[in-house]
Parts: sequence; C-alpha cells; structure tokens
Amino acid sequence: MNKNNTSGQQERILFVTGRLAEFSLREILEKLAPQMGFEYEVAVLNVQVAALLHVPLIQRRLQVPAGIDWVMLPGMCQGDLQVLSDHFGIPFQRGPKDHFDLPEYFGQADRPPRDLSRFDIEILAEINHAPLLSNEAILQQAELYRDSGADLIDVGCIPGESWSRTGEVVRMLVEAGHRVSIDSFDRAEVEAAVSNGAELILSCNHTNLDWVSKLGVEVVAIPDLPEDFNSLCRIVDQLLQSNTPFRVDPILEPIGYGFATSLERYYRARREFPDFEIMMGIGNLTELTEVDTAGMNLILAAICQELRIKSVLATEVINWARTAVAEFDHARRLVKYAIDNKSLPKHIHYQLVMLRDPKLKQLGTEALQKLATQIRDPNYRIFAEGNELHVMNRDGYWKGTDPYELFDQFQAAASKTVDASHAFYLGYEMCKALTALTLGKQYQQDQPLNWGFLTQEEISAQERRREEGKGPQCGPR
Repeated sequence: MNKNNTSGQQERILFVTGRLAEFSLREILEKLAPQMGFEYEVAVLNVQVAALLHVPLIQRRLQVPAGIDWVMLPGMCQGDLQVLSDHFGIPFQRGPKDHFDLPEYFGQADRPPRDLSRFDIEILAEINHAPLLSNEAILQQAELYRDSGADLIDVGCIPGESWSRTGEVVRMLVEAGHRVSIDSFDRAEVEAAVSNGAELILSCNHTNLDWVSKLGVEVVAIPDLPEDFNSLCRIVDQLLQSNTPFRVDPILEPIGYGFATSLERYYRARREFPDFEIMMGIGNLTELTEVDTAGMNLILAAICQELRIKSVLATEVINWARTAVAEFDHARRLVKYAIDNKSLPKHIHYQLVMLRDPKLKQLGTEALQKLATQIRDPNYRIFAEGNELHVMNRDGYWKGTDPYELFDQFQAAASKTVDASHAFYLGYEMCKALTALTLGKQYQQDQPLNWGFLTQEEISAQERRREEGKGPQCGPR
C-alpha cells in the first residue's frame, strides 16, 4: 500500500485486533505511524485473541470509520479477504502474524524481494569412507546432499586400501543423476571411477602425477606437503604441459596446525594463478573445530567469494557439522548477494541465525501486568521475558524460572482441574519457553521456535482444537 492516498493526504489505516493485544498494538502504532507517514485507527472486536478472527466474524462485527483507505488484519486471520473488500468497498490485507513485527513489515513493504537464487561457488559433498557403506546408504546420502544444495558427490575412499566396487558405485551414482568425483590416490580405484563416469579426481601431486594426468579428466592439484607452495607451482606447470584440466587447492589447515598460514596460501594462489580455478577443502575447519558450523561456513564462503574460489569440498561426518552442506548453500547465496550489491550480509534473510534469533520482541512488565488484569477466561497464556516464565489466566498471574513450581502454583489456584491433554500442552509450551530464555530466542505461544532453515512448522494447538471442534483451555494471547 502507498503512504499517501489519491488526494495526496496521508493514508488512514484501520488495524483490527482482539482485546488482549490492544494495549501493545497501540504502543507500537503510536511510534510507527509518524515514522512511516500514515494515520491509523484501531478496531477492537469482541474476541480475546486476535488469532481467532475469521472473515465471517469480521464481516458481522466490524464497523469501518469514514475516511479509512485500507484495513490491516492479523496475519493469522482465516478466510478469503476479497469477501471483506467487496463488502466494505476498501482493500483488506493480512499483516504479520505477530503485531510486534509491524515496524519491519512496513519497513520492507516497498522493497523488492531479495534474489538469493544466484551463486557461483560449487559444493562438492564427500561421502566419507564410502567402502564401508551399502549401495542403498550411499544413494541415500547422495540424495540428502543434493537436496541440501550439493552440486557434485565426492566418493571418499579409504587410504591404504583398494576398493573393488569403486566403478560399480560411481556408475550407480551417475545413473541416478549425480555428478561424481573420486577421492583416492589408489590407481585401480581412480581408473575404475573415471571409466564409469567420474568427472573429477581428488587429488594430484607428484606421487600420482605421471598416471593421473593421462586419464583425460579434471584433477585437483595439491602441494606435496601443505607448506610446500613451490611444489604446487611445479605441479601446475606439468599439468599445463600435458593439457590436463585442473583446479588448484593449496590445502586449508586446521586451527592449531597452521590455519592462518594456510589462508595466506590461498591469497598467494590467487595472485600467482589469477585465471585458474581454485578449490578449498572446508571440512578441515568445520569437522575439526568444536563449534556450531553455520558461522564458520559463512566466513569461509565470504573468503571464497572474495578470492574467486569457485568450489569447496564439504563433509558431514561429526554431529556438530551434520547440516554443513545446507549451511554452506545458504552462505554462498548470502555472500554472493552481499558482494554483488555492495551491502552488508545483514537484514537479507535469517536462515543461518539458528541458535539465537535476530531480535527479541517483548511486551514489558507494564503490559504483562495490564494484560493479566484483562483476562476473563481459563485459557493459559505463556510468555518468556526478563529471564522468567510468565503464566496467566483469569485465576492469576504467576512468574518464575522453574516450570515445575509454576505448574504447582497455577494448579493450586485453578478453578477447574487441568486435564491430561492440556497438562501435556502446558508442559510442552513451557519447555519451549524455557529453551527460548536459555538461548535468547523469541518465544510465541503455539508457534514453533525459529531455528533458521532448520525450523519445522508445527500444527498449533489452536488449529488442532479447531479441527476437533473443541474449545481451548490453554491458548495463546
């Protein structure tokens, strides 16, 4: 919607809500309207919870004041809004699910959506110790990697052993539509892989240069020893002489084994090989550092993007790196957008903000106390603010840090015994709320916690009860 109506005046917006959200909504609009240049009115319909609003109810109860340009409904409002637009003769639209998101909603309204479809860093995802896996397990892992964003499946063999099924497995993967590389120095394994469709060999140094350069496929050139950059230069010269296609990997070393120095080698490689493709094996950092990997993948993607390193080798062996491929996929898109648009990688998308949330929205002490005095039904409302859990209904307002103690307190004060299903619901919600407090995440009752791209949608308790035709005893505000 435009900030001005056709007469050139500031547009007037009617915000529709329920009784319990009125106080905090008005507080937000009081600050937001002057900033964004609109005038507003608030219509409070005779329902406690704004999320329970639906089109037939609004059509019956809403009165639209004169001079309103359009109406904003809560984001969870059910039904066809065109019915309301036709009935009242002005546009209706849904706002965000949470009215605390209104500032961001209006700030983003006129911006085109970010295009995060572009990237130019290829992901090789390694199936580690493939000889120990069944064909079914190898295919399953390859499909998982592809779904996570991998462009090429790397078949990782076991050093010092020779695997007789290499060719069979590579052919199986190729027939399933995968691009494949082979990660081995064993000649029999590599030749079998290449003859069955492998398009890239990891890796090539002076120990196998004489025969690997004759196989007619691309190789990854590495130094004989990570610190011996001159050996990498000699290998590159020989690959050029034999017309063997290659990409260069100066070897990323783990922290404690020359990590910073190895980064310098990538800068040197880009200076000395300005037109050659470079690859980075990022698993040496993500697998060998005890920390959540999303942040590391973003930093590594940024280094690769700025140095024009066009491929990475990723792995998901250790549990803390179990989503490393998908993390790098999101990271390569984010840094590509940021660098192409000369912008910070901030406020673009939040898919890699997983442990904590980008921001916290809180009612505050005054609003919580006011809300507690307004509730006239037995439904429990749960909040997580100020390092405490807050639970309230018509029987009282309880707060604390121990959900067991809180449960005992509101059970003792309850005018009606909480049955088993609702006790389960309350326990589940308080568990989510306590998790949010612990990690610094946003908690909203009856909604899933936000885990970035790992978030799984939940069927809310309200939706379940609506489908079952039951009234809620425990519900969101």
